[in-house]
Amino acid sequence: MMRTRPLKVALLGCGVVGSEVARIMTTHADDLAARIGAPVELAGVAVRRPSKVRAGIDPALITTDATALVKRGDIDVVVEVIGGIEPARTLITTAFEHGASVVSANKALLAEDGATLYEAAAQHGRDLYFEAAVAGAIPLIRPLRESLAGDTVNRVLGIVNGTTNFILDRMDSAGSGYSEALDEATALGYAEADPTADVEGFDAAAKAAILAGIAFHTRVRLDDVHREGITEVTSADLASARGMGCTVKLLAICERAADGRSVTARVHPAMIPLSHPLASVRGAYNAVFVEAEAAGELMFYGPGAGGAPTASAVLGDLVAVCRNKLNEATGPGESAYTQLPVSPMGDVVTRYHISLDVADKPGVLAQVATVFAEHGVSIDTVRQKGKDGEASLVVVTHRAPDAALSGTVEALRKLDTVRGVASIMRVEGE
Repeated sequence: MMRTRPLKVALLGCGVVGSEVARIMTTHADDLAARIGAPVELAGVAVRRPSKVRAGIDPALITTDATALVKRGDIDVVVEVIGGIEPARTLITTAFEHGASVVSANKALLAEDGATLYEAAAQHGRDLYFEAAVAGAIPLIRPLRESLAGDTVNRVLGIVNGTTNFILDRMDSAGSGYSEALDEATALGYAEADPTADVEGFDAAAKAAILAGIAFHTRVRLDDVHREGITEVTSADLASARGMGCTVKLLAICERAADGRSVTARVHPAMIPLSHPLASVRGAYNAVFVEAEAAGELMFYGPGAGGAPTASAVLGDLVAVCRNKLNEATGPGESAYTQLPVSPMGDVVTRYHISLDVADKPGVLAQVATVFAEHGVSIDTVRQKGKDGEASLVVVTHRAPDAALSGTVEALRKLDTVRGVASIMRVEGE
């Protein structure tokens, strides 16, 4: 039997995502009520610019006083889509204090200070759901938190930023340079006017922190994630990857150590074989590859950003939280019982693709090989081309600690016969 009294929802933010949430709540009101067991009512919308026309939203619901809105006491669920650290953190904790559960899309806050939000939700017996914070419409957080709760996840490997994937895809498929591909992404609306958060890997790093924390039941903060962007990736790197039967992707990689005593989280460009499922992810799409002990290999794929896809994830959380509210229950909270340390990047075992500009004379290869041997790094393959006293040397290593590989590169730079290091890139997915 459906309850007639509506559940009241406060919406913080009415931009691209927030306006879509409001639209779907209105146009799909009957379906949402049937799925929840009670109607849901948009009770207030907090915005910065109240004079802006917002189609489909009653102007009487608009307010600039977000604090007063979350303190009302009659609000059942607060949907936070304003982003950033403050005032979002204070608004969310205030909502918990005044009886509301929270649905958030705020990856930056969850990665920076998720512990505070979890603790506040638990203290007041409220829900904190955030499917939309990672990979847009792709159902990922709930499978990790719930569907795989009885399994052991060992690795999460994914493309979690559509802007960078679009840029790298255009560089690979169309032969575009980095700047040209970025301009195209901006023109199509995939890149912001200031694309730093995307192209320097900050966005992906925040998502990696969230994924690692959930997958490994431990607290991982943004500062724990090793981060590199794509601004140094060149057309030559893409060409080298093609020569190896690979492509280049910006990957978020979260791994449990082989002995199970630590975890790592990192974001960086990497070459992956064309045979790997992630290699075929094109354009602005996202995909995440999960490796679990019992379930095996799972892949989640779909649009990772945009108003409607992200709003879909928000509404899915809203339905779940409202159902919990009706049943006087809460969903899963923080699971950080393992308290595993996060190892530094230097301890991560990887493969490297290193391209060197060297003098074209006898003995150079032997010198280079000696440096690798002195640092305990085994060489898998070597390719050398030379002309007019200059040569290029491409070395692909076997797996070794990242610190050893970094030390090798620094030693190579000091050789008189090495003119320069043209490119360095890790090789993943093998």
